[in-house]
Amino acid sequence: MQTHVVPVGFDYDRLIAPLVRDQRDVDRVILLEGAVGSEANVEYSRRLARKLEKDFRNLLGAETERVVVSDVYDYDAAFEEAYDLINAELDRGSEVWVNVSAMPRPVSFAFATAAHSVTVERQADRDRIHTYYTAPEKYLETELAEELRAAKNLLADALAGEVDGDRIDARLDGIDDLLEEFDERGTTIGAKRLGESHVVELPVAPFSNVKPFEEVILFKLGEDGEFESVSELAEALARELNEEYTDSFRSKVIYNVDRLGPGGKGYIERDERGKSHRTRLSRIGELWVRAHADGPHP
Repeated sequence: MQTHVVPVGFDYDRLIAPLVRDQRDVDRVILLEGAVGSEANVEYSRRLARKLEKDFRNLLGAETERVVVSDVYDYDAAFEEAYDLINAELDRGSEVWVNVSAMPRPVSFAFATAAHSVTVERQADRDRIHTYYTAPEKYLETELAEELRAAKNLLADALAGEVDGDRIDARLDGIDDLLEEFDERGTTIGAKRLGESHVVELPVAPFSNVKPFEEVILFKLGEDGEFESVSELAEALARELNEEYTDSFRSKVIYNVDRLGPGGKGYIERDERGKSHRTRLSRIGELWVRAHADGPHP
């Protein structure tokens, strides 16, 4: 079961388009609606939520639920709601995907932090919790501003008696087209493809420091990439460190790889292949190596 938690703001495309384009499985969607702001803002967000509810069902066959966030600027309340919601979805057996692309920042940050917290508390479920972002192909605000400037110039010329009917018709057509696009798709258009996907997953950082020998392992994986087994990694480390490759050294590597793996700090991914485990850096592991590459190596 794949559950997507989607805070709804003033965007349409980047809340659903990446899932359609990447052909992702979506079984259940929880749409979060903000209830604070001007009456026009609230109604606009609700209208987009209704459209998303219908399209998630029709395009992806997903069960949908709409939940009202009473105050989109109350970070503490949003965090509590997110924490309970994510835990509840995990308890029902779902893999949870939290979209932080839209809605006011307090809600998006609260849900991202809550997902992070649940991941740390439920290490066994680490691989079932994801936070992601989608970039738009175009922001409509700049085009709205350009249209407003053009209308301002038109009105100024009209006051001076320097406007003909063709200019008025052109401006009206441009405004109609832009408003239609805004009403249909919100403040952004499209979902930008970044690499091989339209989704950028935000990795969760562990809350514990990396120990010296763990650093050696991470840098080795960063330099050489994937190893077919932990034993192969241990042999490579022994050569690099001028250590004798013994059962004791191999056990030391296995122990530290386990600490760095999915059930520990999450810097390493391991795929079981028969009796061996293919070993490589996770996304957060790659980021750690990249961030520490210019510092002193152990």
